[in-house]
Amino acid sequence: MHKFLLFFALIYGNTSVAQELNAQFIVNANLVNQTNQQIFETLERSVNEFINSQSWTEQEYLPEEKIQCSFIFNLTSYDSSRFEGTLQVQSLRTIFKSNYDSPVLNFMDRDISFTYLEFQPLFYAPASYQSNLVSILSFYAFFILGINADTLSLKGGDLYFDQAQRIVNLSQQGGAIGWKQNDGNRNRFWLIDTIRSNTFREYREALHTYHRIGMDLMSEDINKAKKNIINSIFALEKLFDRRPNSLLLQLFFDAKSNEIVNVFSGGPEIDFDATSKLLKKIAPFYVPQWKQIK
Repeated sequence: MHKFLLFFALIYGNTSVAQELNAQFIVNANLVNQTNQQIFETLERSVNEFINSQSWTEQEYLPEEKIQCSFIFNLTSYDSSRFEGTLQVQSLRTIFKSNYDSPVLNFMDRDISFTYLEFQPLFYAPASYQSNLVSILSFYAFFILGINADTLSLKGGDLYFDQAQRIVNLSQQGGAIGWKQNDGNRNRFWLIDTIRSNTFREYREALHTYHRIGMDLMSEDINKAKKNIINSIFALEKLFDRRPNSLLLQLFFDAKSNEIVNVFSGGPEIDFDATSKLLKKIAPFYVPQWKQIK
C-alpha cells in the first residue's frame, strides 16, 4: 500500500501538550469469521488511547506539531484472546511553510501476534517487558519519532532509536516472532539494527538532505530544492553498491516513490536523465513510477 491515509485531529487546545503522536489505529477484521465485533472495537479504542495519551519524550509538542501517523492492523487469525496479522505503519512529516505532509515511513510488519483480553489495560514501562502488544506499539512509536527527528537534523533520532533498541532487547524474552535476527529479514530486529549501523548511514543522511534542504526549501527556491533532493537520491547509490538488498533502501522508496514522481513531474524542469537511470538501478521495483517522470 503506497497511498497514505491522512488523519487529522478535529479539536485542538491552545496550550502545549506532552503527547507527540497523533495516531490512528484501525483493526481490519474482514478476513476472520467473528460475529461479535466488540472485541475488535475495544482493541481499537484501547490502542488509540495508549498511543495518543502516552508521553514518549520529555519534549513539549503543540497540537499542530504532533506527528501524524497510522497503524492498520489487518487481522488474519483470531482465537479467544490470540490475535495474528500484519501491521501497516505509516507516518507523515509537515513540510516547512506549507500545509503539505510528506510521507516518511510506510512499512508492512508481517510478524504481528499478541494476546489481548477485552478491557486489558496497556502500560508502557521503559525498563521492563509488559506484553508483545505494548512492545510492538512502543517500538514503532519510538521508530517514528526517530526517523522524524532524522528529517530535521542529521542523526537527530539517535535517542529514540536507542529506546527502540531497548524494546527489542527486552521483547526477545517474550518469545514472539519479529524480535530476533533469525525471525526473517524484514522485522523489528533488522529495522533498528540497520538504522543504527554505520554501514547503512547513507539512509539517514539522505533522509535529512531530502527533507531539510530539499522539501523544506520548496517554497523558497524550488530549483535548489529539487537539486538537493537529487543529491539525496545519489547518496543512496553508495548504500546500494555496498548492500543492494538493504531493507533501508526499500524503506526509503516505499515511502517516497510517489512523492518523487510528483516533485519531478511538475514545476520548473530540471535535468533528470541521470537521476532517472539511477532510480531504475537502485529501486527497480518502482520502474513503472519512474517512467511517469518526463
